[in-house]
Amino acid sequence: MKAGSNLEKVLSEGLFAVTGEISPPKGNDIGAIKRKADLMKGCVDAVNVTDNQTASVRMSSLSTSSLLVQMGLEPVMHMTTRDRNRIAMQSDLMGAAALGVRNVLCLTGVHQSLGNQVDSKNVYDLDSVQLVDCVRMMRD
Repeated sequence: MKAGSNLEKVLSEGLFAVTGEISPPKGNDIGAIKRKADLMKGCVDAVNVTDNQTASVRMSSLSTSSLLVQMGLEPVMHMTTRDRNRIAMQSDLMGAAALGVRNVLCLTGVHQSLGNQVDSKNVYDLDSVQLVDCVRMMRD
């Protein structure tokens, strides 16, 4: 089963893919996302959207990815296993698909002791390889 994304098409044709990256804001200012998106339009095949980068609280990768879809860009939604159990990850993946997000990058994530919520507990219900298998199974 194919995702039907532009990034998938570029890669399957053996072309060099160009991606940018947007770190969601540390608040709810979508203007910051729009400014970054406007700079990338027409220049990239897809945009990586980090998931609580450097273990710091930010707007979710899912909501930022959804906003990018609305703005006409193709997101690669990052999903870290650090912050969610498998129920939450599967729920977010279904929501992402419903919102038009077709690409996911599965990561373990930086340990929370290095971020801005050092007393938070990690989850790591799945590791990134298990998450890839989960995504593949859900897609198929």
